[in-house]
Amino acid sequence: MTAHTPVSVPPEMDKLAKTASALGFEIVDIGSFLDLLEGQADQQRSALLALRACATDMTAANADATASLRALTERAIEAQQDIQTSVALVREVGEKTRGVAVWVKSIRDRTESVGETLRAVRTNNSQIASIAAQVNTLAINAKIEAARAGDAGRGFAVVADAINALSQKTGTAAKQISENIEGLTGWIGDLGREAGTVAQDAETVLEQSGHTDTALSRMETTMQAERDHRLKFTQQTDRVKDAVDRLRPAVQDIETTVEKTSSGIESTNRRVESLIDTSEQIVQMTAGLGGVTGDARFIDFVQKTALKISAALEQAVKDGRINIGALFDDDYRSIPGTNPVQVTTRAVNFLDELLPDFQEPALSFDNKIVFCAAVNLDGYLPTHNRKFSQPQTRDVVWNTAHSRNRRIFDDRVGLKAGRSTAPFLLQVYRRDMGGGEYKIMKDLSSPIYVGGRHWGGLRLAYSS
Repeated sequence: MTAHTPVSVPPEMDKLAKTASALGFEIVDIGSFLDLLEGQADQQRSALLALRACATDMTAANADATASLRALTERAIEAQQDIQTSVALVREVGEKTRGVAVWVKSIRDRTESVGETLRAVRTNNSQIASIAAQVNTLAINAKIEAARAGDAGRGFAVVADAINALSQKTGTAAKQISENIEGLTGWIGDLGREAGTVAQDAETVLEQSGHTDTALSRMETTMQAERDHRLKFTQQTDRVKDAVDRLRPAVQDIETTVEKTSSGIESTNRRVESLIDTSEQIVQMTAGLGGVTGDARFIDFVQKTALKISAALEQAVKDGRINIGALFDDDYRSIPGTNPVQVTTRAVNFLDELLPDFQEPALSFDNKIVFCAAVNLDGYLPTHNRKFSQPQTRDVVWNTAHSRNRRIFDDRVGLKAGRSTAPFLLQVYRRDMGGGEYKIMKDLSSPIYVGGRHWGGLRLAYSS
């Protein structure tokens, strides 16, 4: 393999080379924009899928809520009817209790009237008893006088005996009446006191029934208001259902549109990638024909450095510093706790010793150079420049930018750089700097061979 050496060519060839290089930049920039659009389309598609799922869940939830609300409304209506019945019963019982209370109070009033009558009867009976006693005394006196009168007073004595007997009977009757009046007075008094107690209880019942009536009335009003609210809520759920029913086909239409757009973007992206390949081939051909651009010196440098690395690797195998199997080892073993993931092979330690002698000086070749690193056919980059080989931290964004060694870069640019067998390959790409930051770069690579076997390529990345 020989390094690229520019020769004298027509100015038009130089212009073509420069135009091809500029075209490559523009196409990559468009491709980057399409990548962004594709990512956004994927996000929109995912969001729409989530929205459709939410709409489906909302429909089901709304249906469940509507069914539950209707069942609750039916039970509430039944409860309201029961409350109305209870209110009517309580009011009816209250009216009857009020009537009983009035009747009990009238009994108490009547017992008081009867008590007064009995007291008057007892007074009159006492007077009768007193008169009977006086009559009895008069009869005894009359009987004595009749005895003194002899035969003349005999008729009067008979009358006196009759009067005496009558007065005694009257006294006995008065006594019995007094005893009965006393018993009746006691019974009437007990009845009056009991009637008074019952009347108080009746008044308490009336007061409580009034409170109950008021509470039930408030409950009835509340239930009525709740029923009105439930009816309004049912109307709202119906509106939600209508809205969701209208939303679902709209979401479906949007999803279909996004699918078509996403498919179009993917197709366009593939065509742009094809254009990128074509523009790279144009750059390759113009450079091969001697076209001079600002890349010529970098092309020459990367080819020469790749040849030096190839020679150093072949010599190391000959010297037994590493065997060919270890050098081409592709059994990648993840390094625990790394993020982004770093991997190792049997050749890593050896390459960490050998490659820096060729890669580090490249950073001083031109201040446009960002990095110089060798990758194998899989895009695996075992040994990076020291500034990009920092120990990882817990900050993933920082690691992405500063811990780029021992990682596999199997993107389009990384794989093409590792697998290209052309004398050189010039690519334009967006480099992921971490944290959502990208930078348009040129990636120049040249193949590395060991004993005639293609190991990979040396990448030289620089800004335009």
